[in-house]
Amino acid sequence: MNDDLPVLLEKRGTCLHLTLNRPRALNALSHTMVRLLDEALSRAEHDESIASVLLSGAGDRGLCAGGDIRALHDDARSSGRASLEFWRDEYRLNARIARFPKPYVALMDGIVMGGGVGVSAHSGIRVVTERSRVAMPETAIGFVPDVGGTRLLATAPGQLGTHLALTGRSVGAADAVLCGLADHHVPARLLPALTEALGEPPGQNPSAAGIVQRFATEPPAGELAADRDWIDGCYAADSVEEILRRLRESGLPAAEAAADELLTKSPLALKVTLAAVRRAARLDSLEAVLDQEFRVSSRAFEHPDFVEGVRARIIDKDNAPQWKPGSLAEVDDQEVARFFAPLGPGEQELGLAPGPTPIPVNGGQAG
Repeated sequence: MNDDLPVLLEKRGTCLHLTLNRPRALNALSHTMVRLLDEALSRAEHDESIASVLLSGAGDRGLCAGGDIRALHDDARSSGRASLEFWRDEYRLNARIARFPKPYVALMDGIVMGGGVGVSAHSGIRVVTERSRVAMPETAIGFVPDVGGTRLLATAPGQLGTHLALTGRSVGAADAVLCGLADHHVPARLLPALTEALGEPPGQNPSAAGIVQRFATEPPAGELAADRDWIDGCYAADSVEEILRRLRESGLPAAEAAADELLTKSPLALKVTLAAVRRAARLDSLEAVLDQEFRVSSRAFEHPDFVEGVRARIIDKDNAPQWKPGSLAEVDDQEVARFFAPLGPGEQELGLAPGPTPIPVNGGQAG
């Protein structure tokens, strides 16, 4: 095994262990990593000697912090198109993971954000630890949740997914399970033993799910369950403006804090994200959602808010992005609708779902 590769492959018994191996970059996904993962899963699917797949991240800081944001930023600044091809392959990988016919165990330890959610939360067996922080933080950089994240968030109980999509907040183990982003909690100290057990020859209980269950424990208490009343009431609104009004008028400090947080995000990204989550709830498959997300990502990539958001949050770190437009009132409904329109001449749709039919956007509003 070459430890310098960005994805390490090791067969342990009947388990293929895939390790994202860019620990200094929090295992951020490159195009090469996406291709290596896809090739490994394609081979494993047809290899009768492989009964299960395990995904983990190198180092102790997290599974994956998402895509390589700096590379995407540089590509956007230079009017490149490499990012679109990266997303095309990444979203296809997300769909492959969701449909993978063998047990796929994702160890969502530490930081799991953006693209890290895409390679883990669509899997059949999702394990979080007391160190897990799971998030789709795209609105903070003028982007919109992708990698199938809008489907995951749309299917969370009540309006929890809308809350997480707009604020970009990270959640711990209990809340990740509550929101349907994970299945089991295993203490971080037990992950080496779990990894070893998954690689042992089949015994009396050969299933990967059964092995994980043996190590699973109750997670530390979460926060979202106690906030369901105000979250569900406020985020059920059909516009970001109305959500903000309800948050302000609730009289609750936690809701006020959420409103303050929303006002730091890209106004355009907020409106497109709300529409994307609402529309994802009405689409009938992950593939159809990924097709929609590819259109949205393609448009967000062209918009100046993405470059500006990455500059302010990641590169210069002044946390003072100059959004265009600068307020929710200035966001044109037709501009929101444009993000969901079929791609134009010379642009290739993702095309994962057979004959996808775009859902009309009601004046750019979600609902």
